[in-house]
Amino acid sequence: MSMELDAATLGDLYEAEGRALLRYVVRRTFDADLALDLVAETFAIAFERRRTFRGKTRAEALGWLYAITRTVIHHHYRRGAAERRALARLAVARPILDDHERARVEELAGLDALRCSLAGELNRLPRDQRRAVELRVVQERSYEDVAVLLGITPQTARARVSRGLRALGQALRLERVTDAH
Repeated sequence: MSMELDAATLGDLYEAEGRALLRYVVRRTFDADLALDLVAETFAIAFERRRTFRGKTRAEALGWLYAITRTVIHHHYRRGAAERRALARLAVARPILDDHERARVEELAGLDALRCSLAGELNRLPRDQRRAVELRVVQERSYEDVAVLLGITPQTARARVSRGLRALGQALRLERVTDAH
């Protein structure tokens, strides 16, 4: 028998896990305002799809929410530019956090420590990978631009970025495990 995922249960999950989800999203987007929007979207989607949930436990419901959250983050980045242009055309303003609220969300997510860790790990990458990651991720250049700037093929640019991001991800995961113990 499946667990009933009604509005009250989702409300309870939001109260109990909303901060953790917000922290999860902020650590992936580095943007407190955006994270707040994406968590709200996660719960809206969960509410819309609550009847499709087939889990039996609270842990399965939480896993379901995180799966929705990952999808919401992914879709945000895919549709981001077009959506921002549409909002601008319609003159729709998204809610904005004040400086105190933004600082509090960033504090809850531990962004300062994460930024320091990320900068340190980025500096530990081999020079070719670090430069490719900086161009592609930080400067948001296309792989073709990265290739031209580094004098390599687009496939080599993709490989360097991929290896660099994989190394960063592994290093940060290891750091979290070490910090937790």
